[in-house]
Amino acid sequence: MSGNKGKGNVIVTGGATGIGMACVKAFAKNGYNVVIGFNSSGEAARALVRELIADGSGAIAVKADVSRPAEAEKLVLKCIEVFGFPDILVNNAGIALPQKLITETSFDEFLRVMKVNAGGAFNCSRAVLPHMIRRHSGSIVNISSVWGRAGGSCEVAYSASKGAVISFTKALAKEVGPSGIRVNCVAPGVIDTKMNAALSSDVMADLADAASLCRIGKPEEVADAVYYLATSGASFITGAVLDVDGGL
Repeated sequence: MSGNKGKGNVIVTGGATGIGMACVKAFAKNGYNVVIGFNSSGEAARALVRELIADGSGAIAVKADVSRPAEAEKLVLKCIEVFGFPDILVNNAGIALPQKLITETSFDEFLRVMKVNAGGAFNCSRAVLPHMIRRHSGSIVNISSVWGRAGGSCEVAYSASKGAVISFTKALAKEVGPSGIRVNCVAPGVIDTKMNAALSSDVMADLADAASLCRIGKPEEVADAVYYLATSGASFITGAVLDVDGGL
């Protein structure tokens, strides 16, 4: 839990694994205190906290289902209690269904994906913004997907939720820009994460071939883009969607 007086405080939802973990490490490496939001990956979250504290970083893990407004609020309040006001929010938490036709997808499944992927970004942003607006400073980065731009066959629920994240980003950037807050979005392509582990090697090979760079992306490559958009190097960028997809 030991904190530092570094560059600021960051909340990363879904921060225990994959892209989220890479984002946590990128911010910690650059002197930020990090709040790692997790729901089902408690063991991984606690291991990551131990690793970061051993390296001298400030880090805590907070269990929160971001589809629930009260639990999103808990993330923000815990950040304030331990480290101080959050300077950056990374809305990374997300879920996906197994690939299947819309006729095989129930409305309850559709709603669940929307509540976590789009609703989570809404809930966490809504919880953090009063503190950012009061200080006239802050940055939010949302994680969408290449499928939120292009749509994916047999990925209707996931594609719709990630498309909503893009529209949410653009609208919120206009709303809070006059308050000195930036809101941007990263749209990853196919990345080597647990979420894609269920795909067969043949499917992954086909997806790699479809990208201009002819390979699968790394979580760290997405994290670098998130860090850039969140911090002062992108001080005149808001409402943007940065594709990190190898030209897919």
